[in-house]
Amino acid sequence: MNSTTVRSLLVRGMLAGLVAGLLALLTAYFLGESHVDSAIAFEEAHSAHHGMDMEPELVSRSLQSTAGLATGILLFAVAMGGVASLAFCFALGRIGRFGARATAIVLSLGALVTVYLVPFVKYPANPPSVGDPDTIGKRTVLYFLMLLLAVLLAVAAVIVGKRLVPRLGTWYAAVAAGAGFVLAVGLAYALLPAVDEVPEEFPATLLWQFRLAALAIQLVLWTSFGLVFGELAERVLKPRPATAQAPARATAAVQ
Repeated sequence: MNSTTVRSLLVRGMLAGLVAGLLALLTAYFLGESHVDSAIAFEEAHSAHHGMDMEPELVSRSLQSTAGLATGILLFAVAMGGVASLAFCFALGRIGRFGARATAIVLSLGALVTVYLVPFVKYPANPPSVGDPDTIGKRTVLYFLMLLLAVLLAVAAVIVGKRLVPRLGTWYAAVAAGAGFVLAVGLAYALLPAVDEVPEEFPATLLWQFRLAALAIQLVLWTSFGLVFGELAERVLKPRPATAQAPARATAAVQ
């Protein structure tokens, strides 16, 4: 794959990321923000009940839920699209006999599982008022450690799977590599410390709804990116032939 094609795919990856980010933004605004407001209301009521003073807001809630939310999601989505497009250039033809669309979907779903779902199961997203501010550094380190382990284990599973293909065949090699990945992730879950800082009085339904909304945002982001980028990549790698239009133009010129 030459540099011109890679550059074209990079631009289209960032464009697909922008489209996916807009869809994820709508999902976050309509599904997630109401749960964030409920969590903030719980925190304010809890602080008032215990005679605690709330820290003043540096940024208003209305700005956080609109411009702040849009900036965070869109910047992440565009950057993610650029990185994913480069990964696509490397993966195309190396992870199986898939075309551009199928490779984009497989890569996106694999990234969803590796980059989000695996760390999410161990350290799920929490709304405001959940978590001790004094442990935020520790929790951040643990989350990114789990994320790094998930990526490394996924890469190792792909390498092992490809090496097992001559011995076991494609199907059994994929099953063996997948089972090894699940086993290694389970071992990481067991070894890494758990974090449970949810207040006893925090509504369980609200916590569950918030985490489902966070999961839905990521699902929309990665799935829509895979579909949009797959279509754009297909057009770059297999442009529509112009031969069908040439005879019509030649006939018109003769007439």
